[in-house]
Amino acid sequence: MGKGDQKTRRGKLFRGTYGKTRPRKKSKPAVTAAPPAKKGKKKASA
Repeated sequence: MGKGDQKTRRGKLFRGTYGKTRPRKKSKPAVTAAPPAKKGKKKASA
């Protein structure tokens, strides 16, 4: 159970492969910066 063992995490890291023991990171959806919403309130002048 070392670098040569394909089923262990260390073996996966050594070989650069993925699997059940070393799943790929799920990429979060890219959040685009939304423009600030314009508020439609008008000040009432008396």
